[in-house]
Amino acid sequence: MGDWRGSVALVLASSTGGVGQHVASLARGLVAAGCEVLVGGPEATDEQFGFSASGATFVPVEIPASPGPQDAGAIRQLRGALAARRPDVVHAHGFRAAFVAQLARSGVPLVVTWHNAVLTRKGLRGQASLLVERVVARGATLTLGASDDLVERATALGARNARLGAVAAPALPQPRRTRAAVRAEFRLRPETPLILSVGRLHPQKRYDLLVEASARWRGLDPAPVVVVAGSGPSYMGLAQQASRERAPLHLLGHRTDVADLLLGADLAVITSDWEARQLFAQEALGAGTPLISTAVGGLPGLVGDAALLIPPDDVDALDNAVRALLDDPVLRADYAARGPEQAATWPREADTVVDVLAAYAEVTGFQ
Repeated sequence: MGDWRGSVALVLASSTGGVGQHVASLARGLVAAGCEVLVGGPEATDEQFGFSASGATFVPVEIPASPGPQDAGAIRQLRGALAARRPDVVHAHGFRAAFVAQLARSGVPLVVTWHNAVLTRKGLRGQASLLVERVVARGATLTLGASDDLVERATALGARNARLGAVAAPALPQPRRTRAAVRAEFRLRPETPLILSVGRLHPQKRYDLLVEASARWRGLDPAPVVVVAGSGPSYMGLAQQASRERAPLHLLGHRTDVADLLLGADLAVITSDWEARQLFAQEALGAGTPLISTAVGGLPGLVGDAALLIPPDDVDALDNAVRALLDDPVLRADYAARGPEQAATWPREADTVVDVLAAYAEVTGFQ
């Protein structure tokens, strides 16, 4: 571990996936390293990610996913928490948390981790998003980007000091069920392929493409079953699309048994328009589940040649890639073997903690 042993406030907005898991991982690691850790975020994040149980002090700060009048209340909540605890450094995760933290802090160094890109750049919402990006980039003492393109973006918008800050995936637990038991949940015959995707149900993830492609696979023998684990605002639209197109795709909602689902799956699929160091990509490769992924953002650098990469927004490419792997067990086995080898090259959770401790020492000026 690094030598820094100060106090830090970790701040996050509404999250049900990778950002929350990363902050939980950091909180555990920083507490273990001897730091005093305050976590500020929506009440629901503590319930889901267990910040309090990790030894950190949790303070409810209701930062919603979208900006609005309620931001004023979140700024007051966070300002009060920071005044009471007086941390040595504030570390915000994502634009929403960083924007609130920038307005709430008073003379405290601010580290911001950029986890996602702003994809909407048109209209009033796009202009507002660009303004928030600029405020966050220029206000941070240090910017850590989860992928190289995010570091470049922050620098272009005026970040004073920006560098790569790899986000390690928390280690998957061992599966609690057998492969047969997982597949029995979905009433699959032994020969029926199971295709899995995990992520927030959000337009960025482009699950509409997966629904469209899965409808094409009804004619295969055997026809694969597709399951998507995750919750989010696109749920109703995707459910309606799957029903309308008679797609063999099931929306499972939020799941805590991703390790089990990966054990039961024959293929993992990512259809996103953009990702940084996507959590599910790391989980799939680490588990040895053959992965098909769009070649966007930080994904190509993350997966290397251990996944079958396809262009984004291309249902034909997705369709062809799935058919190719389903038709070729030798190729599937090759990708299954490459996955853990690639995963072994990634930074571990402990490495990420060392990296942020060095960042805190840098911005506070003491070891």
